[in-house]
Amino acid sequence: MSTPIKPLADRVVARREKAPTKTASGLYLPDNAKEKPVMATVEAVGSDVKYVKTGDKILYKDYSTTEVKINDVEYLIVKEEDILGTVA
Repeated sequence: MSTPIKPLADRVVARREKAPTKTASGLYLPDNAKEKPVMATVEAVGSDVKYVKTGDKILYKDYSTTEVKINDVEYLIVKEEDILGTVA
């Protein structure tokens, strides 16, 4: 799917994935847990992005994004430096 947003420089456009509600061992995670990383799928990358590509699953801190809604689809714009890592 093509995104209507073309990120500039070191920005990444992603779509948030639904946060897990329980751990692999069956423990339920409260919504008010300490700031936890959130996962998203990269939809587009800016020209200066070095470490992630379209289709990668990334972990980022929730407070470090800009949220945009276009045509009923919610996108996140994240600086590459605010990405904590990728998920295999």
